[in-house]
Amino acid sequence: MKLYDTAHLRNLAVAGHSGGGKTTLVAAALYTAGATSAQGRIETGTTPTDFDEQAILRRSSIASAVAFAEWPGPDRALCKLNFVDTPGQTLFQHEAAAALDVVDCVVLVVDAASGVQVQTLRAWEAAAAHGLPVIVVLGRADHEHADIPAVLGAVRERWGRGVGAVQAPIGAQRGFQGVIDLVAMSARLYPSAGSGKARIVAIDDAYADAAKAGHEALVELVAEGDDALLEEFFDTGTIPPEHLQAGLRAALLDRRLFPVLITAGAANLGTDALLDFLAAYAPAPGARGPASGAALGAAADAAPLTRPVSDAAPLSLFVFKTLADPFAGRLSLFQVRSGHVKSDETVVNFTRQGTERLAHLSLPQGKLLIPVAELHAGDLGVVAKLKETLTGDSLGDKSAPILYPPAARPEAAIHFALEAKSRADEDKVGLALHKMLEEDVALHFDRDASTGEFLLGGTGQQHVEIAVARLKQRYNVEVKLRAPRVAYRETILGRADVQGRYKKQTGGHGQFGDCKIRMEPLARGAGFEFVNEIFGGAIPRNFIPAVEKGIQESAQRGYLAGYPVVDFRVVLYDGAYHDVDSSELAFKVAGSLAFKKAMEQARPVLIEPVMEVEVESPDEFTGDLIGDLNARRGRIEGMLPRNGSELIRAQVPLAEMLSYQSDLTAKTQGRGSFHMRFSHYDLVPALQADKIVAKARAEHGHAASTEEE
Repeated sequence: MKLYDTAHLRNLAVAGHSGGGKTTLVAAALYTAGATSAQGRIETGTTPTDFDEQAILRRSSIASAVAFAEWPGPDRALCKLNFVDTPGQTLFQHEAAAALDVVDCVVLVVDAASGVQVQTLRAWEAAAAHGLPVIVVLGRADHEHADIPAVLGAVRERWGRGVGAVQAPIGAQRGFQGVIDLVAMSARLYPSAGSGKARIVAIDDAYADAAKAGHEALVELVAEGDDALLEEFFDTGTIPPEHLQAGLRAALLDRRLFPVLITAGAANLGTDALLDFLAAYAPAPGARGPASGAALGAAADAAPLTRPVSDAAPLSLFVFKTLADPFAGRLSLFQVRSGHVKSDETVVNFTRQGTERLAHLSLPQGKLLIPVAELHAGDLGVVAKLKETLTGDSLGDKSAPILYPPAARPEAAIHFALEAKSRADEDKVGLALHKMLEEDVALHFDRDASTGEFLLGGTGQQHVEIAVARLKQRYNVEVKLRAPRVAYRETILGRADVQGRYKKQTGGHGQFGDCKIRMEPLARGAGFEFVNEIFGGAIPRNFIPAVEKGIQESAQRGYLAGYPVVDFRVVLYDGAYHDVDSSELAFKVAGSLAFKKAMEQARPVLIEPVMEVEVESPDEFTGDLIGDLNARRGRIEGMLPRNGSELIRAQVPLAEMLSYQSDLTAKTQGRGSFHMRFSHYDLVPALQADKIVAKARAEHGHAASTEEE
């Protein structure tokens, strides 16, 4: 395998809306460059970057994947183009976001038939947030509904006049057969065989005037941001090709120009022209400046620590993705941020303070691993079986530590209660899920201490269902999903003064315990408070903890519907005992009986968790979303404009939010997002409370208040 220096590397995220042709375009590029022997197809499950079994089954990318092509640059030396093919569904946008940490340019694929869609917008915004150059590719130009001029106009209207065509189409829709290069002013015509290799010819007279106008518009756009080029343009009316190319490269890097190219991936039209453009104009690693991180133990507001993207700098690596391969074990995909790394080299994991041996370095080519002896600054690689290293870790030379910031872990938008189907599955599910959590940082698995359920969370229902399918396919573990129980609580609104007396006589020693308590409510969130006001030895000191324990255990079992009772105070103020028959057990039972009597008098009620919810969506959906939140018993707290969107803040009961993610997607055409966190407990309205209590008692077979010791 040829080794590539930093100057001849191109790291490219291929992003856009689902179904726009990203994966097909990458497959066409790899085939055209000779990296694959045949062009992979979505329909047959043979695309190099959709190798996951669930992606093949669903015919849609669900995770980012890396593959590379070798292609001549402008100096005719080969460049290595690292493509990071990202998923285009909203549920998996965290995968696309993480990919932007290790690329230097975004190839934004816009469907020439459907135009700018939801994830197209999100990908553009993410690229802007990272300060990344963007190359726009109008894909599926041969589609029967493709409209290149209309889509180009919509892109310009959305993102400004900095969007500039560097190609013009030859033919339209099913008649699309090539492109005009508006930089070199030549035409590329493609055979129908789908080889991807064009025949370069002179521009046909029928397209000459349009090509000239397009070239002049491009020249003017490139010159606008460069004083020297602008002066040359005014003096001569044009810019020579070598100056135009250099100006285009600089304008792309500075995000002053967003060049637009045209392809048809499935038919492999325009692919070689795209490869030429990427090799010639996409920035090499480090072109946007040094890598930025933090010193070990640095304060959050400390100045960043930078590292040049150069072989001469100390070695540092950043692990941006982990794969759980059933055969190779844990695979760690990384970028060489600085220095150069060799196989069998030992490095320090700065994040976890351990050492790792990088045995058998490889290049990721989809699911294939291509062995390589060393990698240079900026390149992407993969290594198997690291002991402790996980996604987001920083590694390198122990004498020059640096921590690179990991991508933010997305919150779970939905949770399901998970239950193993059999005892055998129960034993294996923990280990299998542990491996999957290493691979997918958006999965969440924990135990709800309130309900005792194991919860599996993700970005949406499909995300969780994919995880369950993987459990079965990869690890032969079967589980069932169901809606999680809401952690309701019970509390009191009134006061009570009662006696709990337990007396039981048997043939020998009997049991005797007697206690008097006052019960009163506490502020929400205060929990439980026990006050001992016994004077004069009415109850011996050693029996008082037993009274408290009896009350607490009964409170844990609940009174109305079996949910724990909280936010109340018990004052133990009197009682009686027997020298022979009294015991800890007797006073524990007496405390329990006193608690149940007190609950009868103290106006018990049900309370529920209320969440602090923030919903962000385009302005046009605000009215519908507010109405929907109100219908969910929500209280709107305010609205805040944010970058053309509206941020709605509300407090909503958790019980009303269990299916919100899928409903929000439907109401906003996938353009809305939300997150929530626990706020407080509040009273359940009487109508809902009656239903909850009735359901709970039906499940238990009898009322919680009649449970026996």
